[in-house]
Amino acid sequence: MRFTIAIDGPAAAGKGTISKAIAAHFGFAHLDTGLLYRAVGARTLDGTDPIDAAKALTAEDLAAENLRTPEVAQAASRVAVIAEVRAALIDFQRAFAGRAGGAVLDGRDIGTVICPEADAKLYVTASAEVRAERRYLELVGKGHETTRDAVLADVKERDARDAERAEAPMKPAEDAVLIDTSDLAIEAAVQAAIDAVKAQRS
Repeated sequence: MRFTIAIDGPAAAGKGTISKAIAAHFGFAHLDTGLLYRAVGARTLDGTDPIDAAKALTAEDLAAENLRTPEVAQAASRVAVIAEVRAALIDFQRAFAGRAGGAVLDGRDIGTVICPEADAKLYVTASAEVRAERRYLELVGKGHETTRDAVLADVKERDARDAERAEAPMKPAEDAVLIDTSDLAIEAAVQAAIDAVKAQRS
């Protein structure tokens, strides 16, 4: 049985948490496609050409410990605008999406580019201010020194870069179910997502 769920949305909207919960609920495999770009971005910080890094990406690269730092997040956003980088990673993502037993993929262009024929599509979003506050608390909790203003500026910068890039801009698929988590507790957001997937499965 193949069933593909595509979940898109901006940073810190909750799509990662929701994606993992949906995968667990339905017993599907999960891929955070942002990790692919973070892994490529991390390699570029060491001086590797981004296209070379994308073509040579390995499973070990996805397990690196530094992939969740703000520096790598910015690098990931920068390499994601490069058409050749995106092309190098498409096959990996589509192969994962087609696996037997069901798959959940989350990212920026899953429902629009990677899996336009996905069986269920969600677009998880929240206001920039809410997302910045979540990211600020996450970073401070991990010991990073930053300010709320700096994190908000970073969130808005990434949003603009992701939405305005020429190659696969971040936007909801026309048939995606929109879930705004600005005022939702995570449990309510997860339930809304599960209900949306069930509705699209029927």
